[in-house]
Amino acid sequence: MEITIDMVRGGLRAARYVTTPRVETALFLALKLEKALLAEGPAGAGKTELGKVLAAMLDTELIRLQCYEGLDEARALFEWNYQKQLLRIQADRREGHAWDEMSHEIFSQDYLLARPLLRAITAPRKVVLLVDEIDKADPEFEAFLLEVLSDFQVSVPELGTISARHRPVVVLTSNRMRELSEALLRRCLHLWVDFPGPEKEAEIVALKVPELDERLRGQVARFVAALRKLELAKAPSIAETLDWARGLCALGIHELDAAAVRQTLSLVCKHEDDLRKAESKVSALLAVTSRS
Repeated sequence: MEITIDMVRGGLRAARYVTTPRVETALFLALKLEKALLAEGPAGAGKTELGKVLAAMLDTELIRLQCYEGLDEARALFEWNYQKQLLRIQADRREGHAWDEMSHEIFSQDYLLARPLLRAITAPRKVVLLVDEIDKADPEFEAFLLEVLSDFQVSVPELGTISARHRPVVVLTSNRMRELSEALLRRCLHLWVDFPGPEKEAEIVALKVPELDERLRGQVARFVAALRKLELAKAPSIAETLDWARGLCALGIHELDAAAVRQTLSLVCKHEDDLRKAESKVSALLAVTSRS
């Protein structure tokens, strides 16, 4: 089926993802050109959600590789099931089988533990591969990933080259904790995902927490937008905005005043220093919220 930008737009709406023309265009081109999409921006702005939404749009599996410092090939690609191999060796030795015969069996795909990258390459249908927070991985792993994604194949010494049955849709995310290599940037389409403005965030709240009334929804979105302008250790994410909205509903709060904010602010500010800073400015933040 031919992918069109209208299909992408409709798919995003069906998945309840509040979008912009820039996001729609980036996703359309990633699908059309079959190129990896690198989504960069602040933590909590909705980058990971892009991979989930794409999987929902395409009605396919989402395979997620969560990156971290020290992530290596074995954890990302494959490793041998050593315990299963050992049990097979012990059983075959009791039966007097020769090593040549045993080694042929224990180094087969039946004894291979596929990690996210290999699972995406060997999947029986097109999947979405989400490489989350690539900036947390070491540069050496980034170089390895680049090699795998360039040809979508991997060499296993005992098995030979394993090529992708279907080229996966690839989404990488980065919080820009470090600069990514020029080689990776050249091979990806780039999308900057920032926090939405108050109007867009109010739309998101309306979709995800429909029980919150319209007036309070606007107050919440404007207050969070004002909070993000403070020099906080961690700016509130969209997920925390939604948690706050749900918390206000659960408490039966219908008006965002100083008492309500102080009672529930820990749902939005997760660091003690941030919480104290925000609490000291509640009145000023509410004044900005009411003027908006």
